[in-house]
Amino acid sequence: MELSGKTVLFLGSSVTYGSASGGISFADLAAQEAGFLCVKEAVSGTTLADLDSSSYVSRLKRVDPGLQPDLFVCQLSTNDAARNIPLEDVEKSIRFILNYVNKTFGCPILFYTGTYFDSEPYHDMIDLLQRIRQDIPFFILDLYHDEDMLSVSEADYRVYMSDPVHPTLTGYRDWWTPKFLEAFRKIPGGKQP
Repeated sequence: MELSGKTVLFLGSSVTYGSASGGISFADLAAQEAGFLCVKEAVSGTTLADLDSSSYVSRLKRVDPGLQPDLFVCQLSTNDAARNIPLEDVEKSIRFILNYVNKTFGCPILFYTGTYFDSEPYHDMIDLLQRIRQDIPFFILDLYHDEDMLSVSEADYRVYMSDPVHPTLTGYRDWWTPKFLEAFRKIPGGKQP
């Protein structure tokens, strides 16, 4: 998808926000490089599961329906895994988000995962995402299982990540953003696949 001059809505938590990089993440860097308007609805510590007014679902409902983004990008939150939120609650919220975006905005949807860190609950959430895609078409950028991301040297990893979940500004710029730009280019414009 050619995104120059278009609008991309990002929904997520600390990784989308850029909590370890001064509030700058791959979303901002990709927008600069590709020339699109970045609308970043990202709040650190929040969950996909609709637990309170800061959840992904609650915040998505507050986005102006008139925004009409050309692409919607959603983070598969590590916070749900860290809090051991039941998978069925995560699934309910993912399905709500997909259906809401399809109905309200009608634009392509990309869910993305974090890079690998040792978490069985997060791995289960990625498997869940793949299963949901069998029912509702959307795109997935799976950084968790990406061979390029897994093969990074230990020295580079220490530069790229402030902890197992949060990239540094260098990590976003040199490691994550190229993957997002590549994924965006592969998404056809218009309605969902």
